[in-house]
Amino acid sequence: MLMEQSDESLVTSAQAGDGDAFEQLVTRHYDMILRVGFRLVGSQAQAEDLAQDICASLVGKITSFRGDAKFTTWLYRVTINAAKDHIRKQQTRRSAHEAWGDVTELHSQSNAAHSRELEWLTQAMRALPDDLRETLVLTLSEDMTHNEAAEVLSISPGTVSWRISEAKKHLRALATAEERYP
Repeated sequence: MLMEQSDESLVTSAQAGDGDAFEQLVTRHYDMILRVGFRLVGSQAQAEDLAQDICASLVGKITSFRGDAKFTTWLYRVTINAAKDHIRKQQTRRSAHEAWGDVTELHSQSNAAHSRELEWLTQAMRALPDDLRETLVLTLSEDMTHNEAAEVLSISPGTVSWRISEAKKHLRALATAEERYP
C-alpha cells in the first residue's frame, strides 16, 4: 500500500519543478477551491472559471509559499483574494441590484419554500460587507474553528467572533426590514 504524501512534501517537490507533485496538490484541493469560490462569488459557472484561473496561477505562485502556515491556510488565502479580485471586476460590469447566484439551478421546484429561503439567504449574504461574508464562509461553509479562520484571514480569533456577531446583526436587521415591507 502506498502512503499518501503530505501537502508540505508535495509543495517542496512542486517548487522544485515536479509536475506530478503539483498535479496531486491541485487534484487534492480542487474541490475546496471550487466550493469556497462558489460561496464567495455565488455562481457555479463563475466559481468554475475562478477555480481554473486559481489553479493556472498556482504554477507561478507555488514558489511564494514559504511554509509559515499550513499549505491549506495559504491556499484559502489565495482563493479568497482571487474571489475578491473577481468580485471587484464583476461589480464594474454589472449593477449592484443583481442577485448573488442562480439558486434555481441548484434546487428543484419540489422544495420551493426551502429554495426561497436559500435564495433569500444567498442574496442577504451578498449584501454583507466582504470581511463579514468571508468570515461566515470559512466558519459556516468550511466548518473552520474561529482559530483556523483567524489564521486564514490574518486576524485574531476575537475578531472572527465579532465579525460573526456583526453578520448576524446585519442579517437579522435585513430580515426584520423585509417582514415590515414585504
